[in-house]
Amino acid sequence: MQQERLETLLLDFDGTIADSIELILAAYRHAFTEVRGAAPPDELWLEGVGTPLMTQLEGLAASPEEVPLLLEPYRRFAIDEHDRMIRSFPTMESCLKQFKNAGVSLGIVTSKNSIGLARGLRALQLEGYFSALLSTDDTELHKPHPEPVLLALQRLGADPARTLFVGDSLHDLEAGRAAGVKTGAALWGPFGRDKLAPGEPDYWLDNPEQMLPLFGL
Repeated sequence: MQQERLETLLLDFDGTIADSIELILAAYRHAFTEVRGAAPPDELWLEGVGTPLMTQLEGLAASPEEVPLLLEPYRRFAIDEHDRMIRSFPTMESCLKQFKNAGVSLGIVTSKNSIGLARGLRALQLEGYFSALLSTDDTELHKPHPEPVLLALQRLGADPARTLFVGDSLHDLEAGRAAGVKTGAALWGPFGRDKLAPGEPDYWLDNPEQMLPLFGL
């Protein structure tokens, strides 16, 4: 039986659309250095990439009282340095143009809040490509739970069997698989195959252009 052609593309934002991991790590280092005098290893923060900021801070804070102390300098640094440090991955915008021109339904499922997502899209001049924007403000549960993906499908009126969710973290892949959509591992993000293999992606993607043939483009 021939596989039905994909019609809907959902994308994570940080590490998938936006080359923003260095900004995120720099904000993390700044916050912990300001509060504690030194930051834990980057690997500890990278383990939580793809989950909400508060979830990451709560996981690494020494106490609940330390969370707001870390949050303030993190956000201050991330806002101040955002437009200087964030950039789009090469060829991402050209791929989005081809998808939009071909009538592919596009959405974002991110663990950023809506303000951060809007700021990122504006900085990258990628506003207007997406028909659904799912942030942490839209759901009670977040990736790796499937709720954000399921809500994106609902808002787009999309068929899970004809939907691909591409992300750079295990949290993305797990959320997509649990939602019943096809999943793609964005190997242009911070993680290689060894880190993403447990997520069992349907597609390994070395660059954004490799998404195009999956939609007949």
